[in-house]
Amino acid sequence: MITYRHQVAGEPVTVHVPETTEDLGEFWKWLYRARARGPIAIDTETTGLDIFSPTFRLRTVQFGDERDAWVILYERDGYHASYARDALMRCREILIHNASYDWLVLGQCAGIPLEESAPWTTDTRILAALCDPRQPQEGGIGTGLKPLSARWIDPAAPDTQGGLTKVFNSLGLTKETGWAAIPLTNPTFLLYAGLDVILTARLAPILRRELARLGVRPELVTYEHEIARLCATMQRTGLLVDQDYAAPLARRLAEESATYSAVAARYGVVSVGSPAQVAEALGAMGETLTERTDSGALKVDKQVLLPLADLDRDWQRIGARAPNPLAYAVLRAKRAAKWGTSYAERFMTKLSAAGRIHPTISPLAARTGRMSVTDGLHQLPSSDHVIRRAILAEPGHVMISTDFQAIEMRVLAALADVKKMKAGFLSGGEKFDIHAYTARLIKGDAATPKDRKVFKGAGFGKVYGGGVTTIARQTGAPESEIAQAVAAYDRAFPEIKRASARWQRQAFQNGMVFVSATGRRLPLDRDRSYAVVNYACQSVARDVLGQAMLNVESAGLLEYCRLPIHDELLASAPAKEAEEIAREFQRCMTWTLYGVPIEAEVEIGGRSWGSLYGADY
Repeated sequence: MITYRHQVAGEPVTVHVPETTEDLGEFWKWLYRARARGPIAIDTETTGLDIFSPTFRLRTVQFGDERDAWVILYERDGYHASYARDALMRCREILIHNASYDWLVLGQCAGIPLEESAPWTTDTRILAALCDPRQPQEGGIGTGLKPLSARWIDPAAPDTQGGLTKVFNSLGLTKETGWAAIPLTNPTFLLYAGLDVILTARLAPILRRELARLGVRPELVTYEHEIARLCATMQRTGLLVDQDYAAPLARRLAEESATYSAVAARYGVVSVGSPAQVAEALGAMGETLTERTDSGALKVDKQVLLPLADLDRDWQRIGARAPNPLAYAVLRAKRAAKWGTSYAERFMTKLSAAGRIHPTISPLAARTGRMSVTDGLHQLPSSDHVIRRAILAEPGHVMISTDFQAIEMRVLAALADVKKMKAGFLSGGEKFDIHAYTARLIKGDAATPKDRKVFKGAGFGKVYGGGVTTIARQTGAPESEIAQAVAAYDRAFPEIKRASARWQRQAFQNGMVFVSATGRRLPLDRDRSYAVVNYACQSVARDVLGQAMLNVESAGLLEYCRLPIHDELLASAPAKEAEEIAREFQRCMTWTLYGVPIEAEVEIGGRSWGSLYGADY
C-alpha cells in the first residue's frame, strides 16, 4: 500500500493507493464503513478531456470522505478495475465535482452508464453555482474545486495542478500531454487525485448549509441536477458528421479566406488580424471610429465592422448605407478562417470512432444559468447553413427543430406584467409578430418594415440592456431616431421601466442580488444595476427551456434530442414518424407563463441540420 499523509484545515488526512489484492481488500472494508456514515466522494483521472477520442483512457478512480482517499489504479486493469467498478455500483450517495464529465467517463471506460450513477449524485459544482454563479473575472469565486476549497475549507488548500505542471515539464511533457504520459504512481499525481475527493467531501455539506442560509429552494437544486443529466445524455449521443462534406469545406473556406485577405491587402491591410492596420485603413477611407478598447486602441471588432459593411448581426443587409468594401473583406476573411479551423477542420479531428463529435453542453455556463455548447456551435449565425450542413441526422432520420417564438419578449411581458404586450400575445394567434404589433401600436397602421426593425431593436435593448448607440449600430438608424423610438416604447409599455426600478430596489435591499422568478440568485454589478431586466428575462427563458427538456423526456423523446441551442431543441427522428414526433416536441414546448402563452414553432428538415436553414440536403 502506498500511503501519503497531508493536512487539510489543520487536520490530518490520508491518501491510500492499493497495490495488491490484500490492499484492495482494505479498501473494500473502508468502503462499507464509509458508506454507512454518509456520502462518498468520487473522481477520475484520465488521459485528457476528449472522452470519446479513440485514444482516451481512464487512469484512476478515486473514492473518499473527509479524512481518507483511496486512489484505485484502474489503468492496471484486472483486480484494480474490477474493484473500482464494483465499488461504484455499490455507492448510493455520491459526491462529484463536475459530475457530467465523470458520468460520461465512467460510462465510456467502465461500462457504468450515467443512468446508473446520476440518480445518486450530488454535484458540488452545481451547488457552488447556485450559491454564486459569477466567475472570478466577474467578482465571484467561480466553480473550480481549488478556489472553492480555498474559500470554504482551507485558504492553503494545495493547488497540486501547479505542481503537476512542473512535473510534466520535468518529464519533457506539456500540460496537454502530461495527463496521459505521467507515470501512474507519480507521487504528485496520486496526491492530486486523492486530495480532490477529500476536498469534495468537505465542500458538499458546507455548500448545502450556505444554500439553506441563502434561502435557495431545494427544488432548484434537484432541477439543475436533472438538467445536467439531460445535457450529459445528449453529449453522449453526439452529432453525426458528414465527413465527405466537412473535409472539402475546410479547403474551400481556406481559399475564401485567402481571397478576401487579398482584397483587404489592396487597401493596405496586410494582416486582417491586426486591429491597428484595419483601423488605420478605415480611417484613410473616411470612416469615423470612436469606440476604444480598455488599452485605448480603436475598436474594429465584428460589432464595429458589421454596420460599416451594412450588415446586421445575422449578416443580412441593413440598407442603411453603402457597404465599406474593406470592412466587408475583413469580416469575410476572418469568418472563413474561423469557420475553416474552428468548425470544418475541428469536426474532422475530433471525430469519435463512430464518426461523431460530442460537444460539451454546459447547463450553467452564464451568470443567468444560460447554457452553452462547445466547438462554437452556439456562435453560428442564425441564418447560415454552411457549417450546419456538415451535421447529419441518423440514417433514415430527418432533422427537427423546435424553437420558442419571441421567448425573450414573452418572458418580459409575463414577468413585468406588460398589459398591452400580454394582450397582443393573447390575441395575436400563431403567426403573431410582437415587433410589428409594437410598430403599429406606436406608429399606427402606416407602420413600415423599417419601423418594425427599429422597435425590435428597442425591445431587445430593454431585454439585453443595449443602449441607444448599440441599437443604432445594429439597426442602421440614426441615434436620434432610436432615442425617440425608445421613449415611445417606454410610453407604450410603461410597466417595463417600473419593473426595472422595482427589481433594482429589491436587489439593493438584498445585497445587490436579484432573485429570479424560479429562485435563482443573480448578483448584480453596482455600476450596471440596469442589467437586472436582462438577468431576470434571460434566466427565466433558460428555465423555460429546461422545463421543456424535462417535458420532452417525460414524453419519451429524449433519445431523439441532439442539442439545446439558445431557445431551440434540435432533434434527429425517423423520417416515417417525423410529423408525429414533431407535434409532440411542439406540445412539450407550449404552455402559459403568468398568463402569457409560451409557444414554439416546429420545422421538419432533411438529412442535415443545414436543411433547416436552406441547404438542399
